[in-house]
Amino acid sequence: MRPIRRVWITRAQPGAARTAARLTALGFTPVVAPLLTLLPLPEALSHAPDLTTVAALAFTSPNGVAAFAALTPALRDRPVFAVGDATAEAARDAGFAETHSAAGDIHALARLIAATPVDGLILAPGAREPAGDLPALLPDRQVRRLPVYLADETRIPAPADVDAVLVHSPRAARALAEALGPRTTAPRLAVCISAAAAAPLAGLDFPEIRVADTPDEPAMLTALGKSAGPV
Repeated sequence: MRPIRRVWITRAQPGAARTAARLTALGFTPVVAPLLTLLPLPEALSHAPDLTTVAALAFTSPNGVAAFAALTPALRDRPVFAVGDATAEAARDAGFAETHSAAGDIHALARLIAATPVDGLILAPGAREPAGDLPALLPDRQVRRLPVYLADETRIPAPADVDAVLVHSPRAARALAEALGPRTTAPRLAVCISAAAAAPLAGLDFPEIRVADTPDEPAMLTALGKSAGPV
């Protein structure tokens, strides 16, 4: 069995480029072929509540931060609850002064918000089809979703001759399952950010599927293991 060298990156840009740089630094050969593309929703604020009533913000991805920050310079003084460290860093880079990282998944984010006093509406900008339902996890809080972008499938063919594939979301996993289909030979290894991202791959012929210990890219790269280096 040949060692792992070529790794398919399925996530959308601009995240795919960051992942490629990390893989290159680790000695892998990244194959950037995103299965999703992110499209902003420019009319999102027309469906938003009065922003002056927003007491805090909740973000479940850096993509949500970027899309919302591009829509308005408002609310930079409101506290931000972020699902993980990368999302919190994106919020700080976008000018939000107070950020709190749950360092986990949407359930960890809900626990962080539940444990923090917030007097008023919590706005949750994110994907039109989110991976989880934050308002449902916080029935005792005022949480309102605001779709600010959508993830659309690129429908590109699977790249040839890759050893492993990284799956950063359940949405990407569904697109991957469709791209491979039942008659396409899957790479030898799939590394998924969560069990939810691994679930859509169950019916495919991956010899091995690994799930990161924590839902973040550093844990995914740890699960991927060491590069075999150049041929």
